[in-house]
Amino acid sequence: MKKIIVLGCGLVGGPMALDLAKDNRFSVTVADINKVALDKLSQKTGITTIQMDISRIDELKNILKNYDFVVNAVPGFMGFKTLKAVIESGKNVVDISFFPEDMFELDILAREMNVIAISDMGVAPGMSNVLIGYADHLLDKTDKAFIYVGGLPKVRTWPYEYKAVFSPADVIEEYTRPARYIENGKEVIKPALSDPELMDFDHVGTLEAFNSDGLRSLAKTINAPFLIERTLRYPGHIGIMKVLRETGFFNKEKIEIGGAMISPLEFTSKLLFPKWKLNEGEEDITVMKVIIEGQKQNKKLRFTYNLYDTYDPVSKVHSMARTTGYTATMALRMVAEGLYNTTGITAPEFIGKETECVKFLLDGLKDRGVEYQETITEINS
Repeated sequence: MKKIIVLGCGLVGGPMALDLAKDNRFSVTVADINKVALDKLSQKTGITTIQMDISRIDELKNILKNYDFVVNAVPGFMGFKTLKAVIESGKNVVDISFFPEDMFELDILAREMNVIAISDMGVAPGMSNVLIGYADHLLDKTDKAFIYVGGLPKVRTWPYEYKAVFSPADVIEEYTRPARYIENGKEVIKPALSDPELMDFDHVGTLEAFNSDGLRSLAKTINAPFLIERTLRYPGHIGIMKVLRETGFFNKEKIEIGGAMISPLEFTSKLLFPKWKLNEGEEDITVMKVIIEGQKQNKKLRFTYNLYDTYDPVSKVHSMARTTGYTATMALRMVAEGLYNTTGITAPEFIGKETECVKFLLDGLKDRGVEYQETITEINS
């Protein structure tokens, strides 16, 4: 029996542990600093838990000695440092921390340690990259790849019409980190929340898309003149977030108020996060459309992948946890079964070039109720 440790017991970490624990080939442990979250998980399932400060790297490395595989589900601000520690410990790892640093900075280390490290393996980035990598390897030439994705509460509630379906701190990063995309073969940098666009989606209706910094590794690994990732929200949300950002509520630098030094971001977080909390039983949805266009044997083809997923009332697992977490747990199974054994840092699009691996992921997700609809059409010039 293989021993797995999940680092992080948040909205996604807990459901990943539950999914892996259903597999009798695995023994599952979850580590987190939050005792309440750990107790809640262990009382339901009997999964082993460890209360610890994962940022204490020496302590983390000592614990990792006892495990065969690692799932890194810590918040983005500590993701890179944690992933580095896992690799230095010589453990194969699937990472969904979505840290801002360049994952490929750890590639040489991972190769030296003979470690398989799959990073950004969620829904987007994650399966969006896998599907783009898959279409790219089938085409003779890829012309464009567009990603539209959003995790949303099913019920719209004033004033924000939004709930954080993953770490709220990482959500604010989406609103402040400059958005990079590829246009005419060149990198373009624009503010997040820019270029709003209304789009219609089945089951949901009209959503608002905006530029966000979600291309990540795709900007380096896919040779196409047009690449972009856009985040989806209910109409009106962009304007509210722009007002907060431009007023300075998301600034990290401390300011003096009544003799005390306070970070506007910390203050804003205290007010926003309770209102953004997705409570147990509160339904959410995940919407994604991935479009890849290119040429194959003198034909112009368009690959379209649509995902609409909802909260599961039976398992009581939120949609974002399902679509993100189950992608990661299927990737871990893929490694455990020997289907993928490339050492070094793996961006998800690399997996897309392995047809057997893509089928394995899609079949496993479908078995868990997360189903991607594929359409391939010929485009007439």
